[in-house]
Amino acid sequence: MEKFELHILGCGSALPTTRHFPTSQVVNIREKLFMIDCGEGAQLQLRKSHLKFSRLNNIFISHLHGDHCFGLLGLVSTFGLLGRTADLHIYSPKGLEELFSPLLGYFCNNLLYKIYFHEFVTNKPTVIYDDRSVSVTTIPLQHRIPCCGFLFAEKQPPAHIIRDMIDAYNVPVYELNRIKNGADYITPDGEIVPHSRLTRPSSPARKYAYCSDTRYVESVIEQIKGVDLLFHEATFAQAELPRAKETFHTTAQQAAQLAKAAEVKKLVIGHFSARYEEENILLNEASAVFENTVLAKELLCIEV
Repeated sequence: MEKFELHILGCGSALPTTRHFPTSQVVNIREKLFMIDCGEGAQLQLRKSHLKFSRLNNIFISHLHGDHCFGLLGLVSTFGLLGRTADLHIYSPKGLEELFSPLLGYFCNNLLYKIYFHEFVTNKPTVIYDDRSVSVTTIPLQHRIPCCGFLFAEKQPPAHIIRDMIDAYNVPVYELNRIKNGADYITPDGEIVPHSRLTRPSSPARKYAYCSDTRYVESVIEQIKGVDLLFHEATFAQAELPRAKETFHTTAQQAAQLAKAAEVKKLVIGHFSARYEEENILLNEASAVFENTVLAKELLCIEV
C-alpha cells in the first residue's frame, strides 16, 4: 500500500501553552509532503518529525488567524538558508499575499526560489490542487473570518501486476504500464488476455479531511462522508458550549456527532483550548458519541 500519513506538528489553539504548539500538520502522500496551516514553531516540529524539507512544495492555509500562519515567514526564510531552488506554492483565502509581501521583501529578498500565492474562495468547495497522486478540495467552514478546511483524496493506484502471469504470456516490459492502467494484452498470435487475468486490484483510494476552525456546521457532512480519517477541531468541552458559539468553535461532542453522521472511519480531535490542563475530558466526551476517536498530540503520526 502506498504511503499516506498524517503528521501532527501542533494541535493547540491561539493562546500559547507549554503543552502544545499552534496548529500545523503535514500530510505525506507517496513521499510528497503537504503542509496544512503553519503556526509558530512549525519548522522546528518539522525537524523533529524527521520529514525532509525538500519534499514540501505546497502549503495550505485554512484562514488568516495568526496561530495558523505566523510560522510561515520563518519557514520561508529557513528554506532560503538551505539553498532551496524549487518553487513553493501557498494556498489561502484572499489577503495572505498582501499581508506577507512586505515582510518577505524585507527579510527574504534574496531567495533562490519563487513563491506563488494561490487564493481560493471560501463559500463553495473548490479543487485547488491536483496531480497524479492526490486532489485537494476546499471544505467551506464557518469561523469569524473566511475559512476553509481541506479534503485530500488519493487517486486510485494502478493495479498490481501478477508476475507469474506476465511470465507465462511472455508480456514485454513496455506493455506493463498499459496493463496496470487497465488495458488487455494481445499476444503475437492475436489472443486477447484480459487485464483481470494479469493483475490484481490495488488497495482502495483513501481520503483525509481537515476541519479547523469552525462552529458546528452540518453542511460539511456530505462532503466528508465516509472519509478514512477526519481531523476536526474540538476547542471546548460541551460545558463551554456558549463560549464555543461565541467564538465560532466546536465542542468535542459536536465533533464526534459530525464524525458519526458522516460515517467516517476514524476521528482525531485537536485545536485544544489552553484552559484544559488535561484533554482526556475532551476525549471522553467525544468517544462517548464516536468510539474510534483519538487525541491529537505533537509528533503523532497516523497512517490513513
